Amino acid sequence: MSIFSRKSAKNEPVFDAATQAIEDITGDYTIDAAHTQIGFQARHAMVTNVRGAFKEFEGTAHIDAANPANSKVDLTIAVNSVDTGVADRDGHLASADFFDVEQFPTITFTSTSVERDGDDWAITGDLTIKGTTKPVTIDFEFVGSAQDPFGNTRVGFEGEVAVNRKDWGLTWNAALETGGVLVSEKVKLKFDVSAIKNA
Repeated sequence: MSIFSRKSAKNEPVFDAATQAIEDITGDYTIDAAHTQIGFQARHAMVTNVRGAFKEFEGTAHIDAANPANSKVDLTIAVNSVDTGVADRDGHLASADFFDVEQFPTITFTSTSVERDGDDWAITGDLTIKGTTKPVTIDFEFVGSAQDPFGNTRVGFEGEVAVNRKDWGLTWNAALETGGVLVSEKVKLKFDVSAIKNA
């Protein structure tokens, strides 16, 4: 079994089969923010998951399919675009208790190494949140490639990684009377990426 393999979620929805429009996806790409989601998931009150996403971001990638180590990814996220569907919660996340948007308006990720095993890619890089930089490895699966009706060459990747938010100074919490805490320390980051090949 590949060291990069991920177990698929139970009851995962069945979509139409992905297309493979191009054999060699090598090239320079720009993330299509309109068709990409950068999301997160945390446990709330130890009983349920709260999901959210960042709505504003930009990123680029150089993909070298033959020599993956030559590949490169850069991503910048506007923290004040955080959206969990609840305005008060979004405001709390933007405050000094969590992201402290006034002092640290962006989250950045810059890759430092890339490995590939078939359709599985492991991208290691420096994740900077709230002025703290830590290395993370995100496992991605290559979903497919397509030529869209507008003449664009697209590639799609899905990835996720679990991190401990305290490693980046996101330490706010509240104890529950029944034991445990209000917000889990572990947070899952999820990436559904569509990128367009540069002309």
